[in-house]
Order: sequence, then structure tokens, then C-alpha cells
Amino acid sequence: MGKATLPDMIKHRGFPSGMPGTGVQFTIRRANPRGVTPVKALPRKARAGTAEYRIDAAFLHALWHHFGAEPFERGNLDAARLSLLFGREVVAADKEFDPLSYEAMLQINERVARQSFPESFEDVFEV
Repeated sequence: MGKATLPDMIKHRGFPSGMPGTGVQFTIRRANPRGVTPVKALPRKARAGTAEYRIDAAFLHALWHHFGAEPFERGNLDAARLSLLFGREVVAADKEFDPLSYEAMLQINERVARQSFPESFEDVFEV
């Protein structure tokens, strides 16, 4: 049996793979053979001070310190984590945004992100 051809997916070298001690992943190892998981705005229920909030803040910290204000390719960034920020702190970087593409371009909405997660913009994020 032949190996299925997976879509191209950039791997963001040096990006944290997840939140230490939680089992929560920030990246995926390989393209999903069953199809690309869409990035879509999901309601965020996490309140400040909760573990879920700290995970969202840590993910945004990693995004900011890896990409800054520049547009970035979705690549191997976890769709579930992106979806909890999408449409608010992280937005489509262009009008041709394809939620089912690993090549989709995203960008941090710095004004909203700084309001929601000011600690994500500090030099060091304590986990």
C-alpha cells in the first residue's frame, strides 16, 4: 500500500511544542492524514487566573516572541489553540484566508491581544 501524500506544512523551528507540565500542545508533528483541521473562532471560556487562561496567554506569548507583529504562516501551529484566539487576538492576514490550509497567513491583532493578555508581551512568561 502506498503512503498517502500529505499537504505541505511548514514546521516553525524553535517554536515551543506545548505548555510544560500540562500535556497541551502548541504544535503538531505532521499534517493530518484525514484532512486539515480548520481554524475557526471558538468561544473562550477561560477566565483570568485559570489554567486555561494561562495556557492561552503562554501560546500568545510564544506567537508574539516568535513572529512579532509580522504575518505568519499557520504551518504546524495547533488549530485548536489558534481557534481559541482566532477572530480576536489572532486574525487572518489577508482576504484570501483559507481556514483549511496550512499555508494560511495569520497575524496578531496587537491592540486586542495586549488588552486580553498583557502578560504575553513581557520578555519572560513564567509557567
